[in-house]
Amino acid sequence: MLAGLLALVAASAFAGAAIYINIAEQPARLTLEPAPMLRQWKLSYKRGFAMQATLAMAAAVLGAATWVTTGDWGWLVGAGFSLANWPYTLLVVMPVNRRLLDIRPEDIARNPREDMILWSRLHAVRGALGAAAAGAFLWMMV
Repeated sequence: MLAGLLALVAASAFAGAAIYINIAEQPARLTLEPAPMLRQWKLSYKRGFAMQATLAMAAAVLGAATWVTTGDWGWLVGAGFSLANWPYTLLVVMPVNRRLLDIRPEDIARNPREDMILWSRLHAVRGALGAAAAGAFLWMMV
């Protein structure tokens, strides 16, 4: 059951980070002028992507491993919610990420604010998927 506990920890950390980004970091970033807003997002994105991708995959693998050993389908549900972050990010969020990453801060021809607001909405789904995974794992733990 250690794998299940670790799945819960990873999913909770993922959800907490994703929700923090939408509640605190992104609203603060949106108060900045376009160039500093974009520069800050790019710095945060590089670090956040590595952390969140790792946590989502760890939670999915650990949840699936716990399902294999216990046969309790709730672990597979949590793993599915966690794993869903990968295709969602690659197919839905990544086009917006690429548009924002392609803008050079010193060469802003258009205001990236509209894409930044869209990114916030899309990122909120990642927080919901993480919270659903953590909820499923917590449900299985109790």
